[in-house]
Amino acid sequence: MNQELILLAILDGLSYAALLFLVALGITLVFGVMNIVNMAHGSLFAIGGYAAATVGAWALASGISPLWSLIMLPLVAIVVGALCGGLMEKFLLRRIYSKDPALQLLVTFAAFMIFEDLQRMIWGTQPYSTAELVNYLGVSEVMGITYTNYQLVVLPGVALAVFFALRYFLRRSPVGRQVVAVTHHREVATAMGINVTRICFLTFIAGSALGALGGVMAVQTTSWVAGTGAEMIVLSFAVVATAGLGQIEGALVAAIMIGLARAFSVYLMPELEVLVPYLIMTLVLLVRPQGLFSVAKARRV
Repeated sequence: MNQELILLAILDGLSYAALLFLVALGITLVFGVMNIVNMAHGSLFAIGGYAAATVGAWALASGISPLWSLIMLPLVAIVVGALCGGLMEKFLLRRIYSKDPALQLLVTFAAFMIFEDLQRMIWGTQPYSTAELVNYLGVSEVMGITYTNYQLVVLPGVALAVFFALRYFLRRSPVGRQVVAVTHHREVATAMGINVTRICFLTFIAGSALGALGGVMAVQTTSWVAGTGAEMIVLSFAVVATAGLGQIEGALVAAIMIGLARAFSVYLMPELEVLVPYLIMTLVLLVRPQGLFSVAKARRV
């Protein structure tokens, strides 16, 4: 494997890791605060991509500069998160917080199936794509390799910005400290006067928006088809399981590790591309069942 292929694999791995991290971050945030594994998270990723492609097509038809798409993308993710996540939390999840975890998985999986059918009803089964923003931002040369600025700068930049913004929010803002308090002990947080229902509602919207943001960013570089959400949710769970549920910093490290491993497998052993992320997860869980960055029987954000 020559130097150019190594560099190309690293660039591909980091850009893909950025998308994995955004989606996995939504899962781990929701679990850390609400102790629910949301199987419908992949559908929010897919809906975010479809919504971004629709908005992109409208912007192109209206003659709006692709640069404005960079500003509209986070707004699309917020709207999808607020609508889909807010409705799901208020009318579905609130009824099962105290129920058995197996029931919670079944209910969120049912929501996933409903969202999948809604996608087909609204957008059909034809592929969607929007590459105007990628083309507008152009390309750069890195040690002799031509790479799009979108994948080189925008994707990793957005992932890191979200990571540091969330860390700052949880550690410095009053609402963030309430989120952390609910994470550590819900009953004590309630006794201290924290509105746990409100915190859970806002947390689920934030987690849903992060999942949608992953789709919004990913649709710029790939063709969007039915079933995309199912593939991403499985990979994201591999990241979360490798890091440990509820671990924000760990999710970043695990996403980079799995993204790089997957990229190198594409160039070295393409037949193992699908297997590599789950092989890493399996090996980690055999050694540390709680994940790389979790302490046994601990739950943190």
